[in-house]
Formats: sequence, structure tokens, C-alpha cells
Amino acid sequence: MNPADKAVLRLTLGLGLAVLVAYGFALPMPFVVCLMSVLVLCKPGPPLPPTKGLVIAVIFAALVASGVYMVPILEHYAVSGILLTGAILYGVFFVGLARANPLTMVLVMSFALIPVVGVADQAIVGVLSMTLAIGILIGALVSGVSHALFPDQPTRVANRPASAPASHDVARWIALRATVIVMPVFVLALTNPSFYVATIMKTVALSQQAGDVDARSAGSELVGSTLMGALIAAVVWLGLSLHPNLWMLTLWMMGAALWTGSGIFGTRSTSFRPSFWSNALLTMLILLGPAIEDSASGKSVFEASVVRIGLFVAVALYAWGTVWALERWRNSRRPGLRSEHA
Repeated sequence: MNPADKAVLRLTLGLGLAVLVAYGFALPMPFVVCLMSVLVLCKPGPPLPPTKGLVIAVIFAALVASGVYMVPILEHYAVSGILLTGAILYGVFFVGLARANPLTMVLVMSFALIPVVGVADQAIVGVLSMTLAIGILIGALVSGVSHALFPDQPTRVANRPASAPASHDVARWIALRATVIVMPVFVLALTNPSFYVATIMKTVALSQQAGDVDARSAGSELVGSTLMGALIAAVVWLGLSLHPNLWMLTLWMMGAALWTGSGIFGTRSTSFRPSFWSNALLTMLILLGPAIEDSASGKSVFEASVVRIGLFVAVALYAWGTVWALERWRNSRRPGLRSEHA
């Protein structure tokens, strides 16, 4: 069995264990726990040791909870708060790209979510920060278990090579592009935080994905992966409706992870890049989790899911347009910059 096959099996088993723990113990916002676990499972390199994972989770929870201090600024000095949030997100994007940190998306998602949630209800901030930290801890634990069952050969360092740090010029440009994608949705979410929480998560995933695409491939990459994630979520939901229980949910989630993981790690021939399948898996989790909560509370699952999918597609189209416009603006300035340097 080659390393790519083992990586797919580790992702599949890890997500299955995370689903069992998150939904079996009825943790708050269990789909967020699964989402954080997937981000840890997809991290290249060896798994996080449990002790290190616990330390990172505690530090992360404290760091995320500090985002509540942005709430009074956003409530009383809205423009200043929005500009400050944009500067923080740009800095997180830039540092993550310059240092090739695979957990940058976790920090961006947290700094974008916490102020929005805090505007609606500051009491939820503690729950959300704890949920995100628990997700990282569970991700570290299930990653360790899956690596123990499907270990790599000692001569192999990782299941796939870690991305090299970007140069400062490239990091600045990609960080600017990602911030421009996130900020309008962040401002929109402040008007109705409870309605746009899932949309913020999706936008952060798109901003991270948009850093690896150009204007030509952005449409199929961003919009296509969103539609693929919606399709996978629909298949999982239909399968779950045949016999709704925890074991069926776990098996269908593992099936989705197996299918998308084969695209992420290249064990299945596909015309799409690994980031396409990674974003499709995240989109599936972001769509399916709220749908399960809607079903449990007696809300209309179909109506809410259609609205979410419409919002996600709209955000993907906006991200595509943003990449195209910024790349065109940048290319138009290059001749002028060359002449100035000459």
C-alpha cells in the first residue's frame, strides 16, 4: 500500500471517529468539531502528538476568545472595527503564507467568526471558542489513531510534501486578495449573524482556495467545488434518510471522505486539483451539519439548504469575480512598474 492510499484511509477513518465523538457525545456545534478535525487531518506531515495538540488547543481557545474584544469596537465604532478586522485578517493571511502554516485557515475562520457571533450574543463566543479548540484536540487524537493504524514507512517523511513558504511579494498579494474576498461577507454577516455564520465559514474556505488559483481556472475551481460539495451533501442526506442514526451518519461521512480523499491525495485520476476536492469536502460538512440541526429542531431542511446553497454559490461567484478583477488590475500595472524600474 503506497503512502497516498494510506493518507486516504487515515482521512476516512479520522473523520469517522470525529463524527462518532462529536455527534455521539452531543457536543455543541458538532459539525464545527468535524470541520476542525478535517483541517487537522489534511495537514501534511506527521500527526500532532496528543500533548502538543492539547497545548495548541488551549492556546488557540484563549486566542480565539480574545476576539470578543472586537465586539464593542464593531458596535460603537463600526468603520474602525471593520478596518481593524481587515488588517488582522490580512496579517494572519500574510504570516500563514510566508511561513507555510497549514492551520492558517483555522485562525482566519476564528477571527472572522468570533466578532460576528459576539455581535449577536457574547455568551456564544465562549461556546464557539471551546468548540473550535475541542475540534483541534479531537483532530489531533483521531489523526494519531489513524496514523497508528496506517503508518507511513520510516523513510517517508509525510503523505504529501508540505507547501513551501511563499515569497513576501507573493504572500502580500495573495493575502490582499483573500482579505478582499472575506471582508464584504464579514460586513454582510454583521447585519444578521445567525443567518450568515455558515456563509462566513464557506467564504474563509474559498479565500484560502483562491490563493492557489489564477483568473482562468478560478471559475471551475471555486464554483465547481462548491457545487460538488452540495451534491455530496445531498447524496449523504438521502442515504442518511433511509435509516437515520449515528452509525449511518458515520458510514456516509466516511464514504464522502473516501471519495474526496482519493482526489485530494491523487489515488484517483481526476482533472481537478487537490484543493478542489478539499473544498468540496469542507462544503459538504458546512451544508450537512446545519441541515441535521434544522431537522432536529423541526425546521424545513429543504428550504434552509436551498438558501445556504444559493448563498454559497453567490459567494463563490463573487470570489471568482474578485480574482479576475484583481489579476486584471495587477497585469495592467505591470508595464508601468517595469518602466519605472527601468
